[in-house]
Amino acid sequence: MILECPECRTRYLVPDSAIGHDGRTVRCANCRHSWFQSPPELPLEPLPEPVVSLDKPADRDLSESDGAGAAAMPPLPSFVSAAPPPPPPVVEASATETFDAFAHQPPFRQRRNNARRWTIGAVAAGLLMLVGVIAILWLGAPGIGASLGLGTTESPLRLRDNPIERRELANGSELFAVSGQITNPSSDRQRVPDIRAELKDAQGRVVFNWTITPQQRTLGPGAAIDFNSAKLDVPPNSKRLELSFAGE
Repeated sequence: MILECPECRTRYLVPDSAIGHDGRTVRCANCRHSWFQSPPELPLEPLPEPVVSLDKPADRDLSESDGAGAAAMPPLPSFVSAAPPPPPPVVEASATETFDAFAHQPPFRQRRNNARRWTIGAVAAGLLMLVGVIAILWLGAPGIGASLGLGTTESPLRLRDNPIERRELANGSELFAVSGQITNPSSDRQRVPDIRAELKDAQGRVVFNWTITPQQRTLGPGAAIDFNSAKLDVPPNSKRLELSFAGE
C-alpha cells in the first residue's frame, strides 16, 4: 500500500503486512510527523458468474400431417454477468527516502565525541599550568622552579661568604650564623634567586640544608647586596658549608 504524510505529502510504498489488520502509528522520515495509519481496505471479490444448463428441446415428429419441417429452436436466454471492478492505479512513491516499516522510530542522531572534548580540555588545562609555572618563575619564586627542575641555567651573579660564626646561647643551644655578599659583575640587570646553604660532614655527605631569601630580587650592573642567615642546633658533625644559587 501507499502511505502519504499529511504534513509534507511525502509518499512511501510499504507492504500491507507492515500496517497489519488493526493499523499502527507511523512516522515520516522526512519531517518526523507521526500519525495513525488505518489498515488497508480489502478489495471486493467479483461475484461468480451463474451457470445455466439448457435442456435440449425434444425433436418434433417430422411425420406430422402438416408436412412442415422441424420447427426452429427457441432462442437461448441471455444472462448479463457483472464485470470485475478495475484494479486501483498504482502510484509510485516520489520520495527517495527509504522507510523501514518495522522500525520503532527514525535513526538516532550521531552521538557527540566526548573523548575529543576531554582531550581539548586536557590540552587547555596543561597550557594554563605551563603559563602559571612561567609566571611563578618570572615573578619571584626561583626556589619553586628549582624544586620542579625548571630554570636551572647558571646565573652570572657571584657569591662571597664570610667566615661561619658558631655561638652558644644562654639556654644551651648553639647558634649557627652565615653571612656573605652577592655581586653582579655583568653589564645587565640580573634577577637574584634564592641561596641554598648545605652543611656537609667529613665524607662530603649533606647533613643539613636550608634556603636563604635575599633582601631584594633584582641587582643592577656592578651592584652588590649582603645576605645573612642563622640556624639553631645544626648537626654537630657538619664540617663544611657550601653556598649556591637555587636552580644551578
